[in-house]
Amino acid sequence: MSKKLEITLVRSVIGRSESQKATVKTLGLKKIRSSVVREDNPAVRGMVEKVSHLVEVKEV
Repeated sequence: MSKKLEITLVRSVIGRSESQKATVKTLGLKKIRSSVVREDNPAVRGMVEKVSHLVEVKEV
């Protein structure tokens, strides 16, 4: 069974660059405190790293 990551948006995207907003949207996050569960792979890890100051990540 592959690992999964629970990603939660904890800070607003207001005032952030368009690429950071797009990354948050691509991850599937819409509102603050919304969470999604994604497969743990290099693509998702890269997106999380790009917006690491806006999200919290836990392994599920």
